[in-house]
Amino acid sequence: MSDVVLSVKNLSVEFATEDGSVHAVDNVSYEVKRGKTLAIVGESGSGKSVSSLAVMGLIKSSNATISGEVHFGGQELVGIDPEEVRKLRGLKMAMIFQDPLSALHPFYTIGEQLIEAIQVHEKVSNSEAAQRVKIMLDRVGIASAEQRMDEYPHQLSGGMRQRVMIAMALINSPELLIADEPTTALDVTVQAQILELLRDLQKEFGTAIVLITHDLGVVADMADDVMVMYGGQAVEQSPVRELFYTPQMPYTWGLLASIPQMHTDSLKLDPIPGTPPSLINLPAGCVFAPRCAHRNSVPDGLCLTTRPELTTVSSEHAARCHLSVEQRSEIRISRNIGKVD
Repeated sequence: MSDVVLSVKNLSVEFATEDGSVHAVDNVSYEVKRGKTLAIVGESGSGKSVSSLAVMGLIKSSNATISGEVHFGGQELVGIDPEEVRKLRGLKMAMIFQDPLSALHPFYTIGEQLIEAIQVHEKVSNSEAAQRVKIMLDRVGIASAEQRMDEYPHQLSGGMRQRVMIAMALINSPELLIADEPTTALDVTVQAQILELLRDLQKEFGTAIVLITHDLGVVADMADDVMVMYGGQAVEQSPVRELFYTPQMPYTWGLLASIPQMHTDSLKLDPIPGTPPSLINLPAGCVFAPRCAHRNSVPDGLCLTTRPELTTVSSEHAARCHLSVEQRSEIRISRNIGKVD
């Protein structure tokens, strides 16, 4: 049996608007293996969440066009009956949303919502489902689980609501878990607890995780592989160690330079200049070229006229950039980015 739980090939998502087509996701491909974590990183508006909503079958807009292939457990999900995807969602694949307060229903107790998550897929009694809910709440670290089952979302802290969302996502032991910024609104102590919980549960269930985040600290701590997105495209893909040690794309360099470095005396950050491009009017060449400090190092203005392909750097590392491998190495050394041998 293949270890690949999710295989996405050439996934594109467009939204038709009065101002033009929004190219939210443009030919994105990746795989996630059983028991492994793929982190998808990038700025807001880069297409991270939309790509995962497309995988989950949660893009319902009539003006949306989805193309490409999404294979889950050997089954193609793009273009099939939405009811078939709904049967998988919550059972075989699940999603943790960024804001648990808006994702949980305010009118129903925690217990009622978790029991429904079981009974929508299985014919079990209320008492049996309630017992499974209590066990799962205990497992995700919620004390006094029976009492919490009778409470409403607004009565819980942000960290506890997020734990409830994790419990709901894992209650049916899914093969795939998509976590969309699961720790953004939490303080650092609770964030560490949530990440540790995800790691422990992944080991227990063998779950494949897609972790959407903009926090490279979380990426370093959690991920096995990384996909960097910008302007709706995958601009770099690699194992996590290679991304931090030998990043190949100027946008990735900018992300790494924008975080504090513990090994230097300077506290100055090096932000990426400019703003992300409009997904309605993307640049003709490299989508990052208008913000890239190295675009003039490529002859004939290629960065501004020709979109680079996602080319192989090593067996598991690919980047979308016109700079030569030698140029990238020289720039990384001069800017002290990654590991310099």
